[in-house]
Amino acid sequence: MLKRTSAALLGMILFAGAAAAQETTIKFTLGWKTQGSDAAFFYARDKGFFKEEGLNVVIDQGEGSGATVTRVMSGAYDAGFGDMNAIIQNASSRPADAPVMVYMIWNQPPFAIVSKKTSGIKTIKDFETHTLGGAQGTPTTRLLPVFARKNGLEGEKIKISNMAPNLQEPMLIKGDIDGALVFNITSYFNLVLNRQDPDKDYNWFMFGDYGLDLYSNGMMVSKKLLASNPKAVAGLVRAVNKAVIAVAKDQNAGMKATVAYDNLINEAVEKRRLQFSYDRLIVSPEMKEIGVGDVKDDRMARAIGIVVEGYQLTRAPTPAEVFSREFLPPRAERQLVYTAN
Repeated sequence: MLKRTSAALLGMILFAGAAAAQETTIKFTLGWKTQGSDAAFFYARDKGFFKEEGLNVVIDQGEGSGATVTRVMSGAYDAGFGDMNAIIQNASSRPADAPVMVYMIWNQPPFAIVSKKTSGIKTIKDFETHTLGGAQGTPTTRLLPVFARKNGLEGEKIKISNMAPNLQEPMLIKGDIDGALVFNITSYFNLVLNRQDPDKDYNWFMFGDYGLDLYSNGMMVSKKLLASNPKAVAGLVRAVNKAVIAVAKDQNAGMKATVAYDNLINEAVEKRRLQFSYDRLIVSPEMKEIGVGDVKDDRMARAIGIVVEGYQLTRAPTPAEVFSREFLPPRAERQLVYTAN
């Protein structure tokens, strides 16, 4: 009897070991430090969505949504959450190495110019006589000349003060600059954390409202993973899609998973950030039409043209080079209904 029990136990151990060995490990980088807007990735992990797909997804904090692209290109990571426009930039010169977006999440661009209502900036024309603070290399700063040309502004009359990103809101609050070239989902909550009211006391000029209809952050994978294990890519997309849909309905569950990943975050602020991401960046008329995760090729082509102009690229990649819908679940499974709670 003892021998039979031991044999059965040994068999169970071997089976469990074999099952674990069959899991595909994917190293995944976030776009920045832990934020509520990343909740879907933590939710997918905690609810076992990745394991159901035979995946062991190891999630690390990031260094910036543009840096996600370079991290994946270096081979250090297989996938990540990052900026489509950085993919376009790299696909122009290194098409064989640039990652591919496989699930668009932020359908609306976060690029914005924020100003104090007391600054005298009431319309974009007022930028010409004021000083804007910008961090070199960020999309908002680099695309400002395109913004100016598309809107008939005299770009040479706009004064730019170069500064580190972490100085933008403090200098804006002090009045050292009249406006800041920012990501709305970052700057809004930097103001909140500085005890400001970003809705009552500030004006927000969104690039997407003024002719720069760009796509933004989503989930990308390496060319190597695409070629070597398309099944894993499909499973990764399915798992994240399930989580994005679920968190849209229950942000408290999303935040529970986020805190489980990093219990040092400011939970109240990060819950607001999570809801902000759905309100301002994910939910849109286009998303409702085509489902979360997808893009429109004609809009993507226009967006590529804007990035090529703004970044002065020598070659315009095609939409198919930077985005693949091959792994998307059916449209009916990507129907997102958001309810703030």
